[in-house]
Amino acid sequence: MNNHFPAKKFLFVSWESLSGDLAWQIKKEGHEVKVYIKDPNNRDVYDGFLEKIESWEDQVDWADVIVFDDVGFGKWADELRKKGKLVVGGSAYTDNLEDNREFGQMEMSKVGMSILPHWDFSDLATAIKFIRENPNRYVFKPNYTVGTGEDMHDLLFLGEEDDGKDILDILESDKKFLESKIKSFQLQKFASGVEIAVGAFFNGEDFIYPINVNFEHKRLFPGEIGPFTGEMGTAMYWSQPNAVFNETLLKMKDQLKESGYVGYIDINCIANARGIFPLEFSSRFGYPTINIQMEGILTPMGEFLYRLANKEKFELKTKKGFQVGVVVALTPYISESVQESSNYRDLSILFRRPNPNLEGIHLGDVKLVDNQLRVAGSSGYILIVTGSGQTVEETRKQTYSRVKNIRLQNMFYRVDIGTRWYQESDKLQIWGYL
Repeated sequence: MNNHFPAKKFLFVSWESLSGDLAWQIKKEGHEVKVYIKDPNNRDVYDGFLEKIESWEDQVDWADVIVFDDVGFGKWADELRKKGKLVVGGSAYTDNLEDNREFGQMEMSKVGMSILPHWDFSDLATAIKFIRENPNRYVFKPNYTVGTGEDMHDLLFLGEEDDGKDILDILESDKKFLESKIKSFQLQKFASGVEIAVGAFFNGEDFIYPINVNFEHKRLFPGEIGPFTGEMGTAMYWSQPNAVFNETLLKMKDQLKESGYVGYIDINCIANARGIFPLEFSSRFGYPTINIQMEGILTPMGEFLYRLANKEKFELKTKKGFQVGVVVALTPYISESVQESSNYRDLSILFRRPNPNLEGIHLGDVKLVDNQLRVAGSSGYILIVTGSGQTVEETRKQTYSRVKNIRLQNMFYRVDIGTRWYQESDKLQIWGYL
């Protein structure tokens, strides 16, 4: 426990089990922590690690800091801030930035970002007609409906043909299926380049530095093949403001301040020789982003979140060099099958060499039973394994040595997290963005 910083009470509020690793870290620092998880399928997650509660509303007066760990809580966060409570989490405005692609793109344009041409649709027939009349290479992006069980973002489709015929074929062949699943969607003109994200923590009034530069790996298989997942791993480093940040996220400062937003916000971009084109916002902690960030943050997390929510201006202490994080998952992560998840629940997670302090091991959907780490919940999102180092290669070596130390039946993970850096950093340097 930091001798100069007194113990506080933290209340974590989740739709599903996402932020337990952060909550556990704060508990280990000597603070009191309570956790609410709405999803009944995740009620056993974090057993043995954290105190869980049945209702969060009646714990508001108990808490010094309330942490909403996902989008969809903005209206509550706004109300609590008006009452003077310290809150880390969204606002109605920032929820809309992430949930509604059309609104997010409008706000980007309004503050002067260079956005890619895009068209929003609420019916497939109109979109099919549009592609026929405007042949081009497009990305098909369903809108989010977070917190409703209707999050269809993994049906995103990256077109590969210059005349849009591949997307046209899919929309026509799967018209009935897609109409039953997706209420609205966006077609965005495809741009080739380097996919890069910049993020920073915001204290309600201004950004806290340094910023975070990260490279996500969303596809299931190495080489960017297969379905989109929540995330299979990320490489990152901390930086003073660069061109990518200055031309995108920094322009949102006044809007974020006006909305009262407190927390982490990230903007994913395509960068090429012609410019930096923002794609979408994540106005919340990223997963596994926050776990990998904790590998690189030296400021105690409890003190950090309290000071952030208290609108204090300070510099975040971070490691130099790089951090890499790899998601270790089981098949429910991609199948989302309740039957599949019950097959794995309670399975032991073992280590070839003892790792009593779980160094570099971050909690996904796990629990502690009789001092034994076991699979919990229904998501198949089991562990996030992290490492750090002065070079990407050194960081990857440490991370994957920790992954290989894990014994868990049928676990899978990507073996190439961080390897894109070698080519992509050269391009970004040449274009003058880093």
